[in-house]
Amino acid sequence: MADEEVQSFVIGDVEVLRIVEWQGPYVPVGDLVPDCGPEVWSTHEAQLVPDHREPGSDRAVVTLQTWVLRGGGRTVLVDTGVGNGRERPGNPLFHRRQGDFLGRLERAGVRPEDVDVVVNTHLHGDHVGWNTLDADGEWVPAFPRARYLLPAADDHHFGPEGGYGGGVRPDDRLVYEDSVAPVHRAGQAVVWDGEYRVDENLVLESAPGHTPGSSVLRLESRAERAVFVGDMLHSPVQILRPECSSCFCLDPRQAARTRVRVLERAADERALVVPAHFGGGGAVEVRKESGEFTLHRWAG
Repeated sequence: MADEEVQSFVIGDVEVLRIVEWQGPYVPVGDLVPDCGPEVWSTHEAQLVPDHREPGSDRAVVTLQTWVLRGGGRTVLVDTGVGNGRERPGNPLFHRRQGDFLGRLERAGVRPEDVDVVVNTHLHGDHVGWNTLDADGEWVPAFPRARYLLPAADDHHFGPEGGYGGGVRPDDRLVYEDSVAPVHRAGQAVVWDGEYRVDENLVLESAPGHTPGSSVLRLESRAERAVFVGDMLHSPVQILRPECSSCFCLDPRQAARTRVRVLERAADERALVVPAHFGGGGAVEVRKESGEFTLHRWAG
């Protein structure tokens, strides 16, 4: 996707824009989704190459992106990517990254002061990075008027009370301190649990497994539906084989149960499934045929 390209589609009265921070080949598919063997990828090769698996290699293709929802006079961002200038020694792709995300957002017609709500589906570093900006050595909220909606279980787990993710990944402490704690200090954080209604079109629901507080955002407008699922899915192969969790899921079994539940409802409601990291069309309608989930129609 070129810098100036912005994918868009409409759900009822809500315009959805896709702002890409980065995309390309990432880790080997067997590392990303370890429970899916090579035979699964080869069986579904026609559906996965080239948008989700690099041609001629075993690397998964992923995208770092933010979804912008505009409707009812409000602008909502769903996840905020990696951010610039972050100390992420545990991840070379994210470490001290510099990009033009805010420029891409503005060229799509969204200035920082236009944003009313920021939804962090969970608090991993590639979903909260542009929550904040470096202002003369101090991290401050990037969107000065926005409410930042943070899932309570993740705020506890990744924050100081939870030992910054239990200290398992040192980057978790850095992520919280530069991308989450400043939002709390600014008084812009809204910590929610269970279910939270954002507005007349949008509802957040807990969907744990990937992280303790992972959530999905449901959009319904004029009988049309979409569900923004964050990292419940990293690859379409997990729709075709929903029992397969990613290597990043903290509770793989719970993540699989959540994935089946959310996909069942999406198939029943003909809802567009909108993950955080899919390449290609970025979002897909899921159907269930002969007891198996299928990829029916891509957005755009």
